[in-house]
Amino acid sequence: MTSGPNPTSGTDPTPGTDPTPGTDRFWSRLLPNTAPWRSSRDFRVTWTSGTVTLLGSIFTMTAIPLQIADLTGSPLAVGAVGAVELVPTLLFGLYGGVLADRADRRTVALVTEIALAALSALLLVNALLGTPAVWPLYVAAGLAAALQGIQQPSVEAMVPRLVPQDQLVAAGALLSLRWSIGGVAAPAAAGLLIATAGVPAAYLVDLGTFLLSIALLAQVRPVPSARDAEAPRLAEFLDGARYAARRPDLIGTYLADLAATVFALPTALFPFLAAELDATWALGLLYSAGAVGALIAAATGGWAERVHRHGRLVLLSAALVGAATAAAAFAPSLWAVLLCLTVAGGAHWIGDTFRSAIWNQSIPDELRGRAAGSEILIGSAGPALGDLRAGGLAARQGIRAALRTGGLLCLGSSAALSAALPALWRYDRRAPRTEPALPESTP
Repeated sequence: MTSGPNPTSGTDPTPGTDPTPGTDRFWSRLLPNTAPWRSSRDFRVTWTSGTVTLLGSIFTMTAIPLQIADLTGSPLAVGAVGAVELVPTLLFGLYGGVLADRADRRTVALVTEIALAALSALLLVNALLGTPAVWPLYVAAGLAAALQGIQQPSVEAMVPRLVPQDQLVAAGALLSLRWSIGGVAAPAAAGLLIATAGVPAAYLVDLGTFLLSIALLAQVRPVPSARDAEAPRLAEFLDGARYAARRPDLIGTYLADLAATVFALPTALFPFLAAELDATWALGLLYSAGAVGALIAAATGGWAERVHRHGRLVLLSAALVGAATAAAAFAPSLWAVLLCLTVAGGAHWIGDTFRSAIWNQSIPDELRGRAAGSEILIGSAGPALGDLRAGGLAARQGIRAALRTGGLLCLGSSAALSAALPALWRYDRRAPRTEPALPESTP
């Protein structure tokens, strides 16, 4: 689908001329392309539903580690949330990928959204007790990880069915923009709300946003699978992984994402870093700094559609995430730390955008759900392992050592991947590709 004349202009531009003045043309090339919003009502509604859910979920994501830190005073206890989330993510991410290729993807997303709303209600009840228990926080984190593992492959696999092929890069950028907007607004608002109204208020907000999101998602048309809804065979759980194993460029995108999230995503450290900086009031700012960087990158990311060497940007962005995180370990003040985290967030947005473009443009639809399951598994397991790594290292060597070591490991991993996986470094969306055969268990 190609873009035509501006429907509001009344006249077509003269062939061979650019009607946009120089300054306006410069800004139009930076601003994100909103064509997927304009061309697809279902993408618009799905994007809005996901944004509403994200805003509320960040309130809970801020409240749970803060509540555990208050109840236990242990960095390791906060980091252990990642360990609790890891096993459900591994198991149910794979199952969610198979389900996305077997069932109606909209229905899967809707049912799991309802179950996630019920978990928020349970967290609210626990927080209202005179002495909240710690164990329900871990149980809720584990169950939420399982439900998100089931849900996210269907949500991801819906996108190429909702927008034209030539708008997939723009759609990926808009989805990243959604995360950026939520990450900027919600953590600061959550920190302020918790400080003034307490943890239960954060869970109440999350419950309310889930209810609104469910109402929106119910308006999206069904997105049925192209395959028969028969019971999945055990071998199908690994189809996405077997397909990716035949493509070094695809494996490289997963490993680059893992390098950034395992080594250079220190969110478990933020409650303790804020205390070390004598700025507990700034906890929300620490959580939102990365999203501020991502929002700046997204708001000026119109250039992304003109980049062809997507693999190169995936690797370079991971290296920049690591360098910025390592620099935060040496930052002498709160504002210097925030600046480093902002740079890391912008670099992470670049990596996410081009990873998404490689996945959506090159993976066949009949495998998209299972490939998305592998993608979500990596995307969820990375932060979970990262929380565990950061919390454990900080408990032994201190907050700054955990930041420094993680950033340097991420930087080194990115350099190693560039050397070990030349297929990813050379990846060019313009180059013709010979796709590997589909796994035998895929009809």
